[in-house]
Formats: sequence, structure tokens, C-alpha cells
Amino acid sequence: MEHEGIIAEEERRKVVEVDSSDGYDRQDQDQDNDRAVGEESSRNIKKLDSFDVEIARFKSEYGHSSKQNLPWVMILKFAIQSIGVVYGDLGTSPLYVMPGIFPDGIKHEDDILGALSLIFYSIILIFLVKYVLIVLSANDDGDGGTFALYSLMCRNAKVSLTPNQQAEDKEVSNYRLEVPSRRFRRASTMKSFLENSEAAKYLLLYVTILGTAMVIGDGILTPCISVLSAVGGIQEAASSLGENQIMWISVVILILLFQVQRFGTHKVGYSFAPILSIWFLGIGLIGIYNIAKHDSGVIKAVNPLYIVHYFMRNKKEAWISLGGVILCLTGSEALFADLGHFNILSIQLSSCLVVLPSIILAYFGQAAYLRKHSENVANTFYSSLPKSVYWPMFVIAVLAAIIASQAMISATFAIVKQSVALGCFPNVKVVHTSQKHEGQIYVPEVNTLLMLACVGVTLGFKTTLKLGNAYGIAVAFVFSITSTFLVIVMVMIWKTNILLVILYVLTIGLVEYVFLSSVLYKFLDGGYVPLLFAAVMMTIMLLWNYGYRKKYQFEVENKVSREALVTIMSNTIHRAPGVALFYTELVHGISPIFTQYVANVPALHSVLVFVSIKSLPISNVPLEERFFFRRVEPQVSGMYRCVVRYGYRDAKIEPQFFEKVLIDQWEDFIQNNAPYADERGEASDHGIAMINEEGVQREIGLVDEAIKIGGIMYLMGQSEVKASRGSGFAKRFAINCLYNWLKRCVRQPEDVFNVPHKRLLKVGITYEI
Repeated sequence: MEHEGIIAEEERRKVVEVDSSDGYDRQDQDQDNDRAVGEESSRNIKKLDSFDVEIARFKSEYGHSSKQNLPWVMILKFAIQSIGVVYGDLGTSPLYVMPGIFPDGIKHEDDILGALSLIFYSIILIFLVKYVLIVLSANDDGDGGTFALYSLMCRNAKVSLTPNQQAEDKEVSNYRLEVPSRRFRRASTMKSFLENSEAAKYLLLYVTILGTAMVIGDGILTPCISVLSAVGGIQEAASSLGENQIMWISVVILILLFQVQRFGTHKVGYSFAPILSIWFLGIGLIGIYNIAKHDSGVIKAVNPLYIVHYFMRNKKEAWISLGGVILCLTGSEALFADLGHFNILSIQLSSCLVVLPSIILAYFGQAAYLRKHSENVANTFYSSLPKSVYWPMFVIAVLAAIIASQAMISATFAIVKQSVALGCFPNVKVVHTSQKHEGQIYVPEVNTLLMLACVGVTLGFKTTLKLGNAYGIAVAFVFSITSTFLVIVMVMIWKTNILLVILYVLTIGLVEYVFLSSVLYKFLDGGYVPLLFAAVMMTIMLLWNYGYRKKYQFEVENKVSREALVTIMSNTIHRAPGVALFYTELVHGISPIFTQYVANVPALHSVLVFVSIKSLPISNVPLEERFFFRRVEPQVSGMYRCVVRYGYRDAKIEPQFFEKVLIDQWEDFIQNNAPYADERGEASDHGIAMINEEGVQREIGLVDEAIKIGGIMYLMGQSEVKASRGSGFAKRFAINCLYNWLKRCVRQPEDVFNVPHKRLLKVGITYEI
């Protein structure tokens, strides 16, 4: 074992050092394939992540890897906290589900039982079986959501349009790469198909972006429908208030809600867990009260034959009503999306012991009430309340709606951050608002856009009826996309028995696509809103990704060759004392911006570090594994490459701490990866020789002296992108107009990296792509 460890270490050293670690091509890559590899990298490139602005550097009390093995005390604590974060949307759905199913009133008494049976089995099948028991297991090292599923697939097969399977990245402890065994033909076949099909890779990316856009649309619609439904209950006590007054009260609450986001109100979810616990207890007890008082016979709805009879009586109208039934599942995706804050067992406990019984009892109680008072279906929730608890439940309902809105707003912030990290969203400012709790972030630009969109939607719809149609489409799309990705995970990664996969597709998958067909029928009745939002968001995300990949391809094709680099360095007039951090988006090779800089400033700092910041398709990268150093060229002293790796949920290090960690790990690299010396004293990258300790100390001394005398300067390219001559109209419009407009509207590179302006030097260059 010791011998194997020595061999493994020697192989690792070869990967790092043999090729001079210059960021050109790896030792095992043939020089003749350099351009092909470069082109593939340019096609597969992702947007490199940026520094976030944070109030303070924080560490989670428990890391993601440890959350799955917590003591029971912590699991129970997380289970209680999750009630205030995860279930607000799902818990407030009884406010608007029944009116959504029966917008034109109840035509037959047994239709209530049919609708109740649909609600019951939808919750059991999709909320409990799919999400609580299956989907939560498809997490990416403790994180959930559409991007987590996508990154999980990217890590287990080369399906990403990003260079995510580099050798040094696989050494990160959290990477945990698994590939299908050849013994499982289906897994290997699917993996090979996805890896060899460019169309499949692009389709996966587009579907991921569509799912993300729908979740963002959900973040717009949830505050609208939750607040509007809760506030609308006041009409039960003050009938003089009309729709316009309810609408304006809701608008005021929404504006205030978005204005307090800057203070980090995601912690409201933790603080208000008792309020939602009271809410779930309240709706459960009221459900029991209504069942006992009005009609205990609604328990018959557990018989699925009532669903069959419901469709036989109403036919097309029953199918259309599924658009209202799906509203009982709103917030189910939040179980998966918010998994990173808790752990699987804690969410399963809170789901099964608190949430599921409460909402089931609430719906059965409403059905029992409607069996005697079917004329009140338009305001079922508040009409079914006992008069003595009306005002307390009204106050709690409004608070629960605000908490539900808060949870989706925070989820939107998180998914935008993931999109930026994986190259599908323009750079935006991200502020971490907590020193203790990971994931609590605030995105000012997105917050403003969400507020304007919510106010506009509320003013446009006024009531929850048409708003429910829009909401249903967003929910149905997210469900369908998650199931599609889950099937791929089942086959390729879990290697699930094919009969179970088929069973899943024919039950849960089929039900979700039936729901999707129903909500799409209401396209003209408000259903177009989430699709419009999704179209706008997808256009922005795809355009940004397209422009960046084309720009990166230009850099790869025009990167500085090894010979040119040696010539440039030998002809440099002067080496000024100091350290220059040259930010470049290229991970392999030297950007052409470097030659532009040398042509205009014929002097270089004594030590030059090419810094590339990128995101890996994993949720977290340990701090000790974040910086990856290489020497650029053995014939050129004082020149290094540093790749700074982040997971898509990692908080970025503030600049002062970044410099300190970079220098510390840089010097560790020099000490542990010194070049060997052969018997003649010449530098050699292989063979058995003694490490030249004197050379190590000289190299470290050079770095320390450069920092002490000249300090640290930042060099950054200021690029202008335009379509090359002969390009078609579509390409010229996309690059010259839309992409460049986006670049001007978002944060500039120096703001993205939060670079001190007094120590920044920018170099201009034009890219013709």
C-alpha cells in the first residue's frame, strides 16, 4: 500500500509539474490535438465566477458532508427550522386551491369528493412519494434544485458545455466522480449517448435554463398569489372593501417585503418557524372541526373511484380543473431546492409528521364544509373558519403568506447565484447577509426586478383566479423537468431496475405531464405570464452564455504559444519589483491580452501570476483545495498560473483575505513542488534527484521581496466584442447589439472582482468572433 501511495503521488506530481504547469496542454495530450482540445474547451466553457461582496466571511456550523450524519438533537432542530423555510408556499395553498378547481361554481355534489380525491392522491404521489422519498436522494453533496441535478449529471458524464472534467478538478475531495460500470449496459449506453451527442448536451443545458427560468417566475408569482389570497380574506369581515382596495393593500405589503430584503430577512424563516407551526396546527384542527361538524363522509374520497366518476361526469371540464388541483402542490419543489440548508432526514420528518397531516386535514375539512355550503366555494378557506378564530387566523394567514413569499424570493436569489456560477447569467452583485447561516444572500438588481414584476402582475391580475392559471404553468414545468432529469439519474447514476424506472414514468411522470397539458390549456387566461417571464429570462441567459463562449473561443484560438512567451520575456526591457495578478478567463494557455499589454507597456513586474477564477460542477470546494498553482514556463522565472476553484454555493472570499490565502498557498506550492536537480545541477521535471533547497528559498525570497517592495498590482483586460466580417445578421445582432448591451448594463470586471481601483491597470483589446 505504501508503494502504491508513492506511485500515486509521483503520478500526481507529473500531472502538476512535468508540463511546466504552464496552462498549455497536459502531458498526456498530444501537441497535434492542441487546437482541437482548445476548440472543444471553447465550446464547453463556462462563465468564470466572480467575487461576491459579503458582509463577513462565514463558516457553516455543519458542512454539507456532515449534514447527513448529524446527532438526533440537530436533526430535530433542523426539522423545526425547516418548517419556517421550506413549507410556507405549500402550507398557504389551501387559501386558493378550491376556488381554482371550481372557478364557475360546483355543479354536482359528488364533484367535491372527486376533486378532494384528486388533491389527496396528488399530494401522496407527487409531494410524498416523488419529492420526500425519491427526489431528496438525488442531491448533489447535500444540495438540491435543478442546477444540482444538472451538475450531478455533469460530474458523472461529460455532458456539460463546460470543461468540468479536468484532472486537477477530480482531485477535489467533494468531486466524488462516479461512472457507470460496464456491467450495467443501460447506464453505459445512456452515458455514451449523452457524451457523444452535441444535441443532447445542448438540450440538457436548455432544459436546465428553462427550469431555472420557471423557478424565477415562481419567485415572482408566489408573493403575488400568497399575499393577494391572504389579504383577500378581509372581505369576509369587511364586505365593503372591493377588489381594487384589496389589490392596493397587497401592493403595499409586497413593496415593503422587497424593501426589507437588504437586511437579510431570510433569517425570518428561522425566526418565524413557530408562526408556521401554529398555522399548520391551526388549519389541521379547523379541518377536524369542519369534518366533525359538516360531513364526516368526505373520508370516502380516499377511494380513487371518485376520480373516475368525476371525469366521467365532467369530461373536458374535469381535465381543465386539473389546473386548479396542481395548486395544492405549489412549494413541493422547495423541499428539494432548500435541501442545502438542512438535511434529508430533517425534511422528511417535518414533512411526514407536521406538514402532510395538516394540509390533508385542511382539504378534507374544506370539502366537508363545501358539501353543506357549496355557494361559498369562491372564498372557501375564510368562509369555513369558525367565527371565533377568524381574526387570529387572518393575521396568521397574512404572516404565513409573507413567509412563503420570503422563502421563494430567497430561493430565487440562490438560483441566480448558481446561474452566474455556471455561466448562464450576467454578473450581478451578491451580498451575504449572515455570518452563521450559509445560503443567506441578497441580490440587489434581482430584488428590484422581482419587486417591479410582482407589483405589475398584482396590478394586472387583481384577483387570484387568473393568477392561479399562471402559477400552475410554472409549477407544472418545474415538476416535469425535475422528473426528466431524475429518470436520467436513475438510469445512469443509481442504475435503478428498469421496471422501477418504467413504473415511475407511467405513474408520476404521466400524471405530471397530464397536469402540464391542463395548465397549458389556460394559456390565454393568464397562463402566458410565466412563459413570457421564462422567454425573457432564457433569452438573457442563453445570450450571455453564447457571447461568452464565442469570446473564449477567440482567446483559445489566439492564445500565446510557448515559444512566443519565451521570446516576449527575453525581449522585455525591464522587470519592475512587485507582484502582478493578471486576471484571465483562460484556464489553459495565456490570453492574447498579455501580448497586447506587453506591446503597450514594455515592462513587467518581477513576479507575474495569471489568475483564473472558475466554478466546478459541485456545491462546495474546501478552502484548502481552492487554489491550484502551476509554473508557467521553466525557462522564465517568476511566472505562475493560479486557478481558483469554487463550488456553485461557495461564498467568495473578500479581497484582503483572498490575497493572504493566495500568498500562503502559493508559497506552500513552491515548497512542495520545487523542480528537481539532476547530477549536473540542471533543472529537470522527472527522474530521481535531490530537491534544490537553495532554489526553493531563493524562489520564496523573490516572491516575498516583490510583495514587500512593489506590493500587489492587478492587471485586467477591457475587452470589446464584435462579430467578424461576413457574419450573418442574426450573429451580428446578437453580439454587436444584445450581448454588448448586456455587458454595459451589468457590473464591470473590476467591480465583479472587487479590485481596488488604485491598484488596477486595464488593457484594452477587441475580439472579432
